[in-house]
Amino acid sequence: MQLWGESMKFTENFERAKKDALMSLEIALRKGEVDEDIIPLLEKINSMENYFTTSSCSGRISVMEMPHFGDKVNAKWLGKWHREVKFEEVMEAIKKHREGQLWLLVRSPILHVGARTLEDAVKLVNLAVSCGFKYSNIKSISDRKLIVEIRSTERLDALLGENGELLVSEDYIRRLVNVANAQLKRFKDKLRRLEKNL
Repeated sequence: MQLWGESMKFTENFERAKKDALMSLEIALRKGEVDEDIIPLLEKINSMENYFTTSSCSGRISVMEMPHFGDKVNAKWLGKWHREVKFEEVMEAIKKHREGQLWLLVRSPILHVGARTLEDAVKLVNLAVSCGFKYSNIKSISDRKLIVEIRSTERLDALLGENGELLVSEDYIRRLVNVANAQLKRFKDKLRRLEKNL
């Protein structure tokens, strides 16, 4: 009887958490705060009985200025794209650099998904890994809440300048942009594969 009671409580918590998450997503959608190209995947996950999304990013290329690497609190976006980017766009962002360090960054997609049961969580992790999201895992199990993190391996951190001075050539930046676009194309393909196989 105790196990049944715990199971019921877990189910109630899941349903409540899913309802709250969907309300938050709806607000974010209305405000235009959700990456457009990941919306169909979010809708598909949220339509499933045993899952719901809590946060997401479809992956991006960015130019960022920060006092020192890792200082996200005081960092400034000089350019951010969730699509392939042109060399000229990157150079335009670079021209805004004034102080601190200047970085070109690539970050792969990341999704956090609530699962109803441990079995559901494991199924989703296995599916994500099979679709190329090799860093996927069960992020947390607490308060009867299971969160799966879906994450890929693509990443790029390239120091371009410091205190307004460019430290690399434009030719090198052009090559970096090509690498960044190749990485972005790769992880966008993985997102489409995951959506198709869910």
